[in-house]
Amino acid sequence: MEVFRLSKAQYASDLTGTGAKLAGGRWNKAGVAVLYTSSSRALATLEVLVHIPAFYVPSDYVLSSIWIPDDSIQALNIKLLPADWRNLTPPQNLQTQTDDWLKSKTYLALKVPSAIVQGEYNYLINPLQSDFAKVKLLHQEPYRFDPRLI
Repeated sequence: MEVFRLSKAQYASDLTGTGAKLAGGRWNKAGVAVLYTSSSRALATLEVLVHIPAFYVPSDYVLSSIWIPDDSIQALNIKLLPADWRNLTPPQNLQTQTDDWLKSKTYLALKVPSAIVQGEYNYLINPLQSDFAKVKLLHQEPYRFDPRLI
């Protein structure tokens, strides 16, 4: 499966999940490495823009396309998510679920719903899983955010 990641150019080739480890996120606690990717270029764009201050057009970004084996993806059971999982401040339960998944090292990727686009999905990649060597960086290109989106 091909997934997409938008990142600052200086971090574009770093697939170790260090950014998420430093900052934490909806699905991971700070200190826990995970690589966030999206199912489409459009979703990757929105997942970046939702964190950008109004009227700021990000620059120096790179779009990476990444391949992960289809049989290495586990889908999170959406029915098990708490009602408030989309809140601006997500419940800790999400991070706990991801921690448990990461520690199990059973699957390379976890399919999780996007909090900003209903019906779309992001893919969390575990850089410490034994099959991580199967992850392939397919292509990278400079990315321009259309100022009309801002």
